[in-house]
Amino acid sequence: METLEPEPIFPHELRDAWPALSRDERVESFKLVPHATADDFFLTLSAPEQAELILAMAPGERRTWMRLLAPDDAVDVVQAAPSEHREALLRELDEATRREVQVLQAYEEDEAGGLMNPRFARVRPEMTIDEAIGYLRMQTREQVETVYYGYVLDARQHLLGVVSLRQLFQAAPDKRVEEVMRRDVATVSEDTHQEAVSRLFAEQGLMAIPVVDAERRMKGIVTVDDIVQVVQEEATEDIQKVGGMEALDAPYFEVGLLDMLKKRAGWLLVLFVGEMLTATAMGHFEEEISRAVVLALFVPLIISSGGNSGSQATTLIIRSLALSEVRLRDWWRVMRREVVAGMALGTILGAVGIARILVWQGLFHTYGEHAFLVAMTVGLSLVGVVTWGTLSGSMLPFALRRLGFDPASASAPFVATLVDVSGLVIYFTVAAILLRGTLL
Repeated sequence: METLEPEPIFPHELRDAWPALSRDERVESFKLVPHATADDFFLTLSAPEQAELILAMAPGERRTWMRLLAPDDAVDVVQAAPSEHREALLRELDEATRREVQVLQAYEEDEAGGLMNPRFARVRPEMTIDEAIGYLRMQTREQVETVYYGYVLDARQHLLGVVSLRQLFQAAPDKRVEEVMRRDVATVSEDTHQEAVSRLFAEQGLMAIPVVDAERRMKGIVTVDDIVQVVQEEATEDIQKVGGMEALDAPYFEVGLLDMLKKRAGWLLVLFVGEMLTATAMGHFEEEISRAVVLALFVPLIISSGGNSGSQATTLIIRSLALSEVRLRDWWRVMRREVVAGMALGTILGAVGIARILVWQGLFHTYGEHAFLVAMTVGLSLVGVVTWGTLSGSMLPFALRRLGFDPASASAPFVATLVDVSGLVIYFTVAAILLRGTLL
């Protein structure tokens, strides 16, 4: 009988099913992708996924896929692989690429040096335009895969300028490169953090940025393709921290249950211990509560309003710091702005709270003969609590940045817990002042 060939799987079909597949299923499915599109599909995978796929293949197939990767991508794959397999993966590379990868491994993953591709298009300043175009064409055939710009270097590899392909094609053939190149080139150093690199891309609108050392010798380029993934990773990490947990090191379904619990339990315990102070504060005002039980009805309203306002403020400032819309030196301007905003927001909520109490008192006589004083207590407390929540939520990220910590660690739940305790103190202090001689 004639053996039936398995039906091919198209990349878009495999991409949809990929997260739900086991390692063995991924390998088997990948083998069914047509050769014409398998390369493109492989290059869209993340470094951990590529490492997993390569290590699951037969030894003879590993070399083909490792040598498909650019040096900066090969570094990511090697670093994503278990430590015992890294040397074996390096041996699959050709000698020149292996040396480049080993150099890149010396840099931190979140630095420009760790992101850069050491293969870039270069030209000499004395070349004519025709010579430069021919030289770029030769480099593209041999090793350079990404050609956004031609970087003009001297004999000692110092960066002199940059010329775009458009400039080369528009210039007269007999002109020299140094006559058309741009000399004011935006660069980053090898140890520039990836967040700073991403901001430079956003500001300059470039497709690639050169990486230079202290003597302005060019080491490589960081391309916009590399930085898109970085921006996604940084945003994901910040969002997870703001949510009140440690950042995950892998996609949700790839994190083991035990690791997930470790990432989440630590912050939950800290927040739980913090919330215990709420019970301590309530105990301190036990006498006031026993005299005016009606005050306890509004405790959830007070602390939730303060926590919500603090969470709003801290989220706004964390994101503004990340985008460099706000800098550390702007703390005073932010504080003045947030105090005004907090008082305005507190007044709005306080007015609604007062109206609600008075309406319910008029309809149902819920709060007794001193309902007006109770309403004023709630209203003024909301002004104070919301102002304090907004102020503390906006200033905490600045304090963390000043101390050298990630501002995203000022998570919304953490701020809410802080404001809960202080909110109770504000509420019962206002109550003690306004209700003395009546309910208290």
